[in-house]
Amino acid sequence: MASLRGEDGARGDDAASTDGHRIRYDPQSALVVVDVQNDFADPAGSLYVRGAEEIVPLVNGEVRAARAAGAVVAWTQDWHPAETAHFTSGGGPWPPHCVAGSWGAEFLPGLETGHLVVRKGTGGEDGYSGFTVRDPTTAAEWPTGLAAELARRGVRRVVVVGIATDYCVRETAIDAVRLGFAATVLAGCTRAVDLAAGDGARALQAMRAAGVEVV
Repeated sequence: MASLRGEDGARGDDAASTDGHRIRYDPQSALVVVDVQNDFADPAGSLYVRGAEEIVPLVNGEVRAARAAGAVVAWTQDWHPAETAHFTSGGGPWPPHCVAGSWGAEFLPGLETGHLVVRKGTGGEDGYSGFTVRDPTTAAEWPTGLAAELARRGVRRVVVVGIATDYCVRETAIDAVRLGFAATVLAGCTRAVDLAAGDGARALQAMRAAGVEVV
C-alpha cells in the first residue's frame, strides 16, 4: 500500500536551478523529491548514502523555483512497517530502514517540504518508485496514487531529484515515462548507493535508454 496526502503549489515565473542548469518549470510540470530522509541522508542513518546530505541546498533551490513557477511539488517518503519481506529480517535485501514514525523515516532537517507527500511501502511492499509499489514475494504492482494526482492537476512533465540515483530515483523516473509523462532527472541533485562501483552511472544510462532526460 501507499498513502498520498496533502496539497501544494503556487504560481509565478520560471527560474534557474541552483545546480547551474536552467529548468523551466510551469504549471504543467511537477518536481518530485525522492526519499530525502534521515536513514538515507544522515550519516547515522541505517542506509546512509554517502554525500546525500550535500544535495539538500540544491533540492531546496529546485523546490523554490518550481513553486515560483506554479509547478506542483511532491515528496516521496519510504514508510515501512517494522516487519516486512523488504527487510533482511523478512528475507529481503535491505536492513531495516524508514520504519513508520521513526527518526529514520523523517525528512532530513533543513529540507523544504510541503503537504503533497507519497508514503511508499506502508503495507510492507517494495517501494522503489514514487508511482508504484510492488509485492516483494509475488512482484504484483499497484499505483501509489501519485500519477493520478499529477494528471488531475494537468501535469505533463516530471522533474526528479533525491535519493538514490540507482534505486528510487531511477525507478521513479522510468515509471514516469512509462505512465506517459516526460521526465527529467537532475543528476547533480541525486546521490547513488553504488553497492557495486558504477551503479549510479549505469542507472543514469538506463534512464536515458528509457527516454528520461538526464541533465
